[in-house]
Amino acid sequence: MGVLADHKIREMIASGALSASPEITDAQVQPASLDLRLANRAWRVRASFLTGENQTVSERLREFEMHQIDLTDGAVLEKGCVYVVPLMETLDLPDDVQAVANAKSSTGRLDLLTRLITDGGTEFDRIPAGYKGPLFAEICPRSFSVLVRPGMRLNQIRFRSGHAVLSDEELLALHEATPLVDGDAVIDQGLGFSVDLKPAEGDLVGYRAKPHTGVIDLDRIGHYAPDEYWEPIHTRDGRIILDPGAFYILVSREAVHIPPNYAAEMAPYLAMVGEFRVHYAGFFDPGFGHATAGGTGSRGVLEVRCHEAPFVLEHGQVVGRLVYEKMESAPDRLYGADLASNYQGQGLKLAKHFRT
Repeated sequence: MGVLADHKIREMIASGALSASPEITDAQVQPASLDLRLANRAWRVRASFLTGENQTVSERLREFEMHQIDLTDGAVLEKGCVYVVPLMETLDLPDDVQAVANAKSSTGRLDLLTRLITDGGTEFDRIPAGYKGPLFAEICPRSFSVLVRPGMRLNQIRFRSGHAVLSDEELLALHEATPLVDGDAVIDQGLGFSVDLKPAEGDLVGYRAKPHTGVIDLDRIGHYAPDEYWEPIHTRDGRIILDPGAFYILVSREAVHIPPNYAAEMAPYLAMVGEFRVHYAGFFDPGFGHATAGGTGSRGVLEVRCHEAPFVLEHGQVVGRLVYEKMESAPDRLYGADLASNYQGQGLKLAKHFRT
C-alpha cells in the first residue's frame, strides 16, 4: 500500500491501465508520477467548472465554450482567460488504485493555474479508484500569457493504492531516524515550513510578477531576461507586505529532503494564519534534497498569492506544510540522482525559462 513507483507505472502502461495516443514515452515517467501531455486543441470557456456526477467534460464544454483553438503550430493562451485542453493520456484504473494530479514545478512558478478535470468529476485533481475515461487540463494563465504546443507537459499524475499518508507520530519517528529538515521539525498534520526573509547574504528575498509583460514560449529554456517579467523584492527588516492579487516567488527557510522510500505533497497551511495561497505545484519526488541523490536538503520555492487585504509576512512565519506519503515500493530512479533536475539543491529560483 502506498504511492506507486516508476516501475509500477510502467506495469500500468503495459497492462493498458494507462494508455495514450501517441504512446507514452519513458521520459514522462518520474520516480513517483507520470507527466501528462497536451493534445492538439483547446477550448476557450466562459468560466472554470467541475464536471459533476453523471456528466462528461464534452457535455459541459458545449455549455461553456466560447471558441476552439488549434494548437498544432503553437497558440497563445492569454492571461486571465480559462481554457480546457484534452490530454493525450487516458485511464482505465484498477478498482484499488486512485490518482491525484498537480501542476509541475515550472508551471506553478509561472503562475499558470493548471488543474485536472475528468468525466463525472466533483473535485479538481482527484480521480477515484476504478476511473475509466479521458483526462483534461483546465489552464488559466494568471500573470503571463503563454505559448503552448501539443505534447507540452504542464501537470503530472500520481497513483496510490490504499492509505499512504503518514500520521504525525509516524512522521516524527521518520524525522528522528532520518532528519527531514535542517533544524527543529514543526509537525502538525504534516511537516511545517516557514518563509525565509533574512537571507544569509544580501537582502534579496523574492520576486514579484510584473503586471504587463510579453508572451512566454514554454519551449524556451533559459531564454528570458528576469527583469522583463519580475520585480526583485528586497528587505532589511525581515518582513514584506503582500499586495492583494499580486504573485510572488519566495523561498522556505528550511532545507527539506525526501527519503527514497517516501514522497511528499505541499499543502496550504491553516487559513487562520493569513489569507494567502502558498503553492500551485505540490509534488516532491523520492530523493528530493536527499544526500545520496546529490543534495544536502533543498529549499522549497513558495508560489504566493495574497487574497482580500494587504498582509504582512514576516521571517520564520509558518506558511505551509509537507504531507509525507509512503511509497508502495522504492523507485528505480531517484530525483536528482538518476534523473536530470532543474531544482535539486535549489534556493530562491525562478522557473527554468528565465536566465540565471
